[in-house]
Amino acid sequence: MNEMHESSDHLLHDLMAVDFVLLELNLYLDTHPNDAQAVRQFNEFAERRKHLVAQYEKQFGPLMNFGHSLSPQPWAWNNGPWPWQM
Repeated sequence: MNEMHESSDHLLHDLMAVDFVLLELNLYLDTHPNDAQAVRQFNEFAERRKHLVAQYEKQFGPLMNFGHSLSPQPWAWNNGPWPWQM
């Protein structure tokens, strides 16, 4: 496995873990909206997610389409591999 592939795999793994935490916290907060510690954790992980997405997209290209991710010039959506092909 080459170094670039390992790096993208590592970032995607971290992103999936953060997404899992955010989902669980979201579900918890739906029933415990006044838990200030959980809200802080949610916000910390949301910031971490933004950082991971920005880091991934800077190195490997956009993760989401329809305006959720910026594209470098030239248009980068036709460049592979895509995240689900890793």
